[in-house]
Amino acid sequence: MAGGVIVSATAGKDYPGNLTLHVFITCVIAATGGLIFGYDLGISGGVISMDDFLKKFFPAVYRKQSLVHQSVNQYCAFDSQILTLFTSSLYLAALVSSIFASYITRKLGRRVSMVAGGVLFAVGAILNGFAQNLAMLIIGRLLLGFGVGSANQSVPIYLSEVAPHRYRGGLNMMFQLSITIGILVADLLNYFFAKIDGWGWRLSLGIALVPALIIIIGSFFLPETPNSLIERDHHEKAKEKLIELRGVPNVDEEFNDLITASEAAKLVKNSWRNIIKRQYRPHLVMAICIPMFQQLTGMNVIVLCSCFVQNHWLQKPSFPHVCFNYRIIYWTTNSYVNEQLVVALAIGLKFGVNGNPGDLPTWYAVIVVILICIFVAGYAWSWGPLGWLVPSEIFPLEIRSAAQSITVSVNMIFTFIIAQVFTAMLCHMKFGLFLFFAFFIMVMGLFIYYLLPETKGVPIEEMITVWKNHPYWRKYYDDLPSPKQVELA
Repeated sequence: MAGGVIVSATAGKDYPGNLTLHVFITCVIAATGGLIFGYDLGISGGVISMDDFLKKFFPAVYRKQSLVHQSVNQYCAFDSQILTLFTSSLYLAALVSSIFASYITRKLGRRVSMVAGGVLFAVGAILNGFAQNLAMLIIGRLLLGFGVGSANQSVPIYLSEVAPHRYRGGLNMMFQLSITIGILVADLLNYFFAKIDGWGWRLSLGIALVPALIIIIGSFFLPETPNSLIERDHHEKAKEKLIELRGVPNVDEEFNDLITASEAAKLVKNSWRNIIKRQYRPHLVMAICIPMFQQLTGMNVIVLCSCFVQNHWLQKPSFPHVCFNYRIIYWTTNSYVNEQLVVALAIGLKFGVNGNPGDLPTWYAVIVVILICIFVAGYAWSWGPLGWLVPSEIFPLEIRSAAQSITVSVNMIFTFIIAQVFTAMLCHMKFGLFLFFAFFIMVMGLFIYYLLPETKGVPIEEMITVWKNHPYWRKYYDDLPSPKQVELA
């Protein structure tokens, strides 16, 4: 849907292929790459609320927090740029890593990038678990970021290329499911490890090694995608893998289209330079705006708010439901806005502008928890998974790696910004922070409604048709020659 008009999502092709057990298991294993991102999102907010961790690495913050416990302003309990830099430094590292990962993904394959991400994350987890000083802690944090950037760049592409086009949406959403599971596990572990005096924080940080090992070991059992094999001129092996993945003997039409797309991609010498060309303008806009809006939903603020658990702030992750249609994003906009407004009202009424909640009744805390859970559940079946799915499948092969790197980089830039300024914004904007995100939710709802075409059921290498048929974006293709004209030329 775009501009209130139903736009056909069919490309006129329906490649044969079944949802085989082999494809399902392959996608489940690949999607575990999201565990490392989710675990870190969940663990960092909890760790920075542990007194033993703060005493060792951020004693000034610990002293300030102790004073705030006895004062009136709970909004400013963790307003420390040094502390937030510990959390947000990972996202800067992920940004840098995703750029280099685009080259590895294209030249060496998707699996290599996934393994590299797991290895980097594992080393970072070990350093953090055994950290003796702040420098060791930050270096480990940066390595975690390099791992997240590599995995986030390659896993969504891998899932979109392996999955049959009819089931691509559902299978790709396993990535978000893994992120959410990682957050849930991290929250549960933080709850129990916080009770261990002296070294509970080491367990929280060190166990990050487990999801890293899962993606490392799992990647060795994954097949390379047919798209990647063709891109590297392994045509016979690519066809064998395509037959194996689709579960049918005749894959000639899809295989020939993949070869055609690959040959066209090889004519592009520099994907980073080509992505700014007019014909790729829709893709560039989506590569920037979708990850930006995903972060401006305020979801990571909810996750990062876990550091306020002991100061009356509560959050609880939820498992996502699998959906298949981008219009879900638009439909959930009103719900998002309402929930942000109600949360702002609930917190404003109790905490006021001075940040003094007084005695917080249990029923009041339960209401806030329910509101946050509803918000998280809505995110987990719309902007959460679709923020990764949409970019991974709309880019043509010739710019796919570079465009996915832009997506990850923008995501990490805004995650870094929000993580870095969140505590300061909360301290100064107070409950108005939730109104801030409510405004952007309205903006992004309009953006999706008018500018994002439906791609359900469209083969990944035929995706250009949805842009050519879109009422706004088709103007960028009016002057382009048709594939037939190119062939005759």
